[in-house]
Amino acid sequence: MLLLSLIVLPLIAALVAFATPSARARPLIVAGAAVLHLIGALAVRSGDATLGGWFAVDPLGKLILDVLSVLFTLCALYGVEYLRIRKERDNRIFCVCLLTFLSMTTAITVAQHLAVVWVAVEGATLSTAILIYFNQNARSLEAAWKYLMIGSVGIALALLGSLFVAYAALHGASGDESLLFAALLEHAGRLSRPWLRAGFVLLVVGYGTKMGLAPMHTWKPDTYGEAPGIIGALLAGGMTSCAFLALLRVYRVMQAAGEGPFARELFLGFGLLSMAVAAAFMAGQRDFKRMLAYSSVEHMGILVLGIGVGGIAVPGALLHVINNALTKVVLFLSAGNIHRAYGSKTIDMVSGALRRVPLSGALFLAGFLAITGSPPFGPFISEFTILTGAMTGRHFIVAGLFLAFLAIIFIGMGSTVLAVVHGPISPAGRTTEFRDTFWRTAPLLAALAMVVVMGVWIPKAVYDLVLAAAATLEGAS
Repeated sequence: MLLLSLIVLPLIAALVAFATPSARARPLIVAGAAVLHLIGALAVRSGDATLGGWFAVDPLGKLILDVLSVLFTLCALYGVEYLRIRKERDNRIFCVCLLTFLSMTTAITVAQHLAVVWVAVEGATLSTAILIYFNQNARSLEAAWKYLMIGSVGIALALLGSLFVAYAALHGASGDESLLFAALLEHAGRLSRPWLRAGFVLLVVGYGTKMGLAPMHTWKPDTYGEAPGIIGALLAGGMTSCAFLALLRVYRVMQAAGEGPFARELFLGFGLLSMAVAAAFMAGQRDFKRMLAYSSVEHMGILVLGIGVGGIAVPGALLHVINNALTKVVLFLSAGNIHRAYGSKTIDMVSGALRRVPLSGALFLAGFLAITGSPPFGPFISEFTILTGAMTGRHFIVAGLFLAFLAIIFIGMGSTVLAVVHGPISPAGRTTEFRDTFWRTAPLLAALAMVVVMGVWIPKAVYDLVLAAAATLEGAS
């Protein structure tokens, strides 16, 4: 019952928000639903199931569910103040779509049926497309349209891949052609290998589009550049993590069918390509919100690369899901604050953020150091674990390229971030009355504190959950 309520609660709250006439009350409904969802997500236990096993919690889903709920709660708390200062825009549809997004992404984390995962991913895509258009200008319309068009191609390929996997089960004549992941795993040895391989490739391309893996990443720069910071954070830390989970579900089937080496090689290729593209486009980037889009491409590449390396890099990749999501909260929301303070998001018009909005500027700088793998932040631990896995697994070329791309990205991203936070306050900084306040920065500080904790001391509950999730992928503790 608790498991089903996690999906239904946001939908009920969405109906309440839609019916609420007060624009000031609707963000409070979103925040209240987020807090209740977080309490439920932390309370649910691995093994809980409902509706005949179509929805169930395993360690892998539990990990992503908790990350998603924490991420959404932080963004929802920030959103109360954000929507208050954006009172020129009606927030009714915005709040409804936020809660729908939470419901659909929750469904992705607990769905144990291949088709249900696809439906939930499509639902989350449609809800976020409306959110991207919140600013209601030509550029945000173009970004939303591009997001829908490219996302539709990706989701169509994911559907085709799902059908290929279904045919692999049917062709295998196992006697149980169910698309429940438990059934696919049980009969994996009898699945048709060619159809399974073809299906997996299509699913990697389809759900990889949702993640933003290169070369399917082309929707990200416009979307992250034009969407409100709160939406960028939810996409970069929430939607992408859920799409990654969808891939991992099918990767488990590949492993059970003896096709693990093929799947890992594919992950390594996409991982390195994504990091290379991010490194190329990060250099000389003058729009600091578009810069964050390429940072997201990089870290999606790191996630699949960690799975591709295998061994100790697998828990490193799962740990990186947590670190990436929390750090993206800091970066996107502080970037949104800076954008609002200056009325611009290009370094031609923005400088001296440490003087203009000192706390937001400091958080943006700290977020940059964290996301580029600097100690003592969490991403350093997870990236170092992936590097260790590559070295111990004798993937020396992969390890060398991994380090080279990280160095290039650090330099390229650093030049943009330093231009934003240092120097004199640009004239554009005088055009708005925006200032740092408690609710505009408290969620960011909370996220940064968690990133620091993950870098110096990983809580035992988190450590155990990451290892349990990794064990479901590798078949060993």
